[in-house]
Amino acid sequence: MHHSPALHAVDFVGPAIGAIVFVLIMSLVKEPARRNFNAILVAGASGVYLSGGLGAWELLYPAAITWFLYRGLHSYRFIGIAWLMHAGWDVVHHFHGNAIWPFMPTSSFGCAIFDSLIAIWFIAGAPSVAAASGARAKHRQSSLGGRPSAVARGDGRRCSSRLARGTKGRLTRLRARF
Repeated sequence: MHHSPALHAVDFVGPAIGAIVFVLIMSLVKEPARRNFNAILVAGASGVYLSGGLGAWELLYPAAITWFLYRGLHSYRFIGIAWLMHAGWDVVHHFHGNAIWPFMPTSSFGCAIFDSLIAIWFIAGAPSVAAASGARAKHRQSSLGGRPSAVARGDGRRCSSRLARGTKGRLTRLRARF
């Protein structure tokens, strides 16, 4: 029987910090490169355990995840699902197989935490952290003075009249092309 190593606070905190850093760095990558790169990254991660101590069972995971990896080329949700599947395989290896890093016995457990946290970000659509903070700053600015945004007004209208005029002009030009 495989003996699972004892876990300490650093085994939880370290991977969580790593996941935050990963999200911050990946947020800087422009689309569609961010999605494509991460689909390839999780595909590479799926082969990490091919000699992880579970024998022929090691072949089950890459076969099961392949469809999700392919769909991940077009969808963050599938990338997130693939990372969750990888986290599940990390847990299996923590309790029954070899650690992902032989020099760190709790590395599979840490990988499960890291993978689960970034999976949440991917399932949420992998939003850019910089864009989200910029949107909050614009919302704050509009609520501190100036013309309030539709969200700040709370009246259900979706856009200001200037935006509506711009959209109407674009639609008119688009119709003229066809």
